[in-house]
Amino acid sequence: MTAPGVLVIAATPLGNVRDASARLVEALATADVIAAEDTRRLHRLARDLGVTISAEVVSLHDSVEEGRTKGLVDRLERGGRVVVVSDAGMPLVSDPGYRLVRACIDSQIAVTVLPGPSAVVAALAVSGLPVDRFCFEGFLPRKPGERRRRIEELAGERRTMIFFEAPHRLAATLSALVEGMGGERPAAICRELTKTYEEVRRGTLAELVAELGEVRGEITLVVGGATGASDTGDPSVWARDVAGMESDGIDRRTAIATVAQHRGVARRDVYDAVVRARASARETGK
Repeated sequence: MTAPGVLVIAATPLGNVRDASARLVEALATADVIAAEDTRRLHRLARDLGVTISAEVVSLHDSVEEGRTKGLVDRLERGGRVVVVSDAGMPLVSDPGYRLVRACIDSQIAVTVLPGPSAVVAALAVSGLPVDRFCFEGFLPRKPGERRRRIEELAGERRTMIFFEAPHRLAATLSALVEGMGGERPAAICRELTKTYEEVRRGTLAELVAELGEVRGEITLVVGGATGASDTGDPSVWARDVAGMESDGIDRRTAIATVAQHRGVARRDVYDAVVRARASARETGK
């Protein structure tokens, strides 16, 4: 009986081909199958690295991953060595490959990783924002309503947050972040990392919106987390803030949104605090 092969998750350069490791070069040269998100980019990378590919090359993008997985697992069960690469950086991170990895684990096929460049940690490192605790949120929803709700959920997140975004949606995303998290939240736009026109813009969300202009290339956005409890206050403080604004003639919805922005918390949390405070006041007869 043939021993099962190995699935290799291989990181590729973000843009500067000199970031490729010797292990990546060896993996591309010795693979039986290379599953690539974009086969044209794979062949261009191989050419730049001076690698002659003798492996079977198959596409592995979102629309074909589910159908392609069984064939790749069959090849691995027959002892093949399959290397997975994405367009750039670490596969599976907002890229295809998860279904294949999960299927290999379920079939007791060895899965190993060839580490290397990652836009997530590269952007975090150069952002100037706290790196001790962070979370990766991928792409925010494209539809404005869904995006707004997701940002509201993240408004109270205290870890540094990292997002991917397309250049043509960056302005809308930054504006939505200002609305949902407040314009004073620190952030960094990391563009074309490791490439010739690499650029990092740092400032508050409001400053980045005002100075944005035309943006091209690959974008990674890093946003600071909510401030500590001493700055955000507790729910009873939020409710009092809203009540004070209402007494000044501001409608409740606007007051809740303003308090959420100022405190760096989700609007839903402020709304819930207001509801609880009003219910408590009715119970006590105040």
